Amino acid sequence: MSAYTRLLLVCVSLASLVGCSDDPQQDSNIRSQGFVYCGQDKPTTFNPQLIDGGLTADTLAAQLFDRLLLLDPVSHQPLPSLAKSWNISNDGLAYTFVLREGIEFQTTDWFKPTRQFNAQDVVFSFKRVIQSDHPFHAVSGGRYPWFDSQGFANLIEDIQVVAPLTVKFVLSRPDNAFLANLATTYAVIHSQEYAEQTLRAGKPDQLDSLPVGTGPFYLDSYQANDFVRLNRHEGYWLGAAPMEQVVFDIASRGTGTLAKLLSHECDVLSSPVASQLPIISANEDFSLNAQTGMNVAFLALDNNQPELSDIRVRKAINHAINRENLLNSVYYGTGTKARSILPPMSWAYNHGSQALDYDPAKALALLKEAGYDKNLALTLWVPLEPRPYNPSPRKTAELIQADLNAVGVKVDIITQDTVSRFSAIDKFNSDLILTGWIADNGDPDNFLRPLLSCDAKQAGLNVANWCNLSFDNLLELASRTPKLNQRLNYYHLAQDILDTEVPIVPLAHGVHFQVHHKSLQGLQMSPFGTRSFSTVFRSEI
Repeated sequence: MSAYTRLLLVCVSLASLVGCSDDPQQDSNIRSQGFVYCGQDKPTTFNPQLIDGGLTADTLAAQLFDRLLLLDPVSHQPLPSLAKSWNISNDGLAYTFVLREGIEFQTTDWFKPTRQFNAQDVVFSFKRVIQSDHPFHAVSGGRYPWFDSQGFANLIEDIQVVAPLTVKFVLSRPDNAFLANLATTYAVIHSQEYAEQTLRAGKPDQLDSLPVGTGPFYLDSYQANDFVRLNRHEGYWLGAAPMEQVVFDIASRGTGTLAKLLSHECDVLSSPVASQLPIISANEDFSLNAQTGMNVAFLALDNNQPELSDIRVRKAINHAINRENLLNSVYYGTGTKARSILPPMSWAYNHGSQALDYDPAKALALLKEAGYDKNLALTLWVPLEPRPYNPSPRKTAELIQADLNAVGVKVDIITQDTVSRFSAIDKFNSDLILTGWIADNGDPDNFLRPLLSCDAKQAGLNVANWCNLSFDNLLELASRTPKLNQRLNYYHLAQDILDTEVPIVPLAHGVHFQVHHKSLQGLQMSPFGTRSFSTVFRSEI
């Protein structure tokens, strides 16, 4: 069933769906004033502050919300967005932002704003995250994984309204990555007025399930396991988007999405499987775009497990995995072998230790030395959703399973549809976790701190459950020093610790592919995930 047909069916039961015709497949407005996006899993929330990845963080957030800053996709430097300018105090502890005026929040069936965006909204959006006694902090679970992994609650001492359109962040210490972090997909701005309305109604969780932002599109309707429909925000501050609606088809995975693309039921396919690329490239109706991503696929080794607390076992697992085979069989030559958690395009990239290369004989010797001579059994948690850093997680897991079996390690694979790392820890207590990361900004800290710091272990993003104070101290020094060469040295030393301790096994860096019908123009890709659809238009029907 196509996304257009499903839209017709739900018109009967969802009054909020407007513009449905008797036959959506023949409604010219659908193709001239909207498009269907396929290729990502269902959202668990519409507030990216509450998650560590998935459809909301990767794609929906850029449509529903704005941030204070954006990142230049080429230079990786912060650009103005809701904040039109900013200044930093000489001691690096105070960041003052001057906000744009005249910015309208979205009008929806559940909220009609009576005022424009101002500094109060900024204060509310961040204090909810960092203050445990805030009335919204515990709403929807009270977990803010990305912010917690960055130690935001300890970094930000205060957020102050200086004037209606001026806000100041006071930090406890200098942080070179602070501006870049405010530009991430997680640092969205909510409406304080709407939050107060939900609180008065006794339904504060609606802030996260029925979102209101200042972005180019607003949520019109959501059918679980079926579709998400966004409508154009007519009052968008950069001008109303050319497209009146965007439909996210979330009803099927794998080859089903390719079939929908080829049958023109979908206009955009995100992150196609590498094996599908030749079929797509041969079809003249579609354009295939590629973006070298700031990403990494890796295998996390749970250091809390007795067997994996032994560094010899961790090194043996690393030596047993044939990355070249992964590149050929999973990435079809489109990926790059990972020698560090940082991708080669990072300015702090370290080539990694040659001593950790594929060497099954060395793996066998280390396992025997550790007392696990063909008697080690482990579980491997695998999310099934294809991602830019891993186009086929199941196949990757099966290859790793075969590699480890070859050195006497039995691996049981546990699969899950979604990419949430919390499930690996909270539900399955897995020994090995196949996961990855897409950078939110170009700072090396954005890989190292949220994935491997002690704060990240407490937050749940550090699924290796590894905490090393020397590593954390190097990150702290790198965040404080204004000298780039010193920062580079600290980050190289931090990566040396990872090479020695092997809390994770870096596997590959992927290329982000996106396919769209040639009639669609204005789709923009970024190393940091999906950009706003506010510039997308259809050039022909």
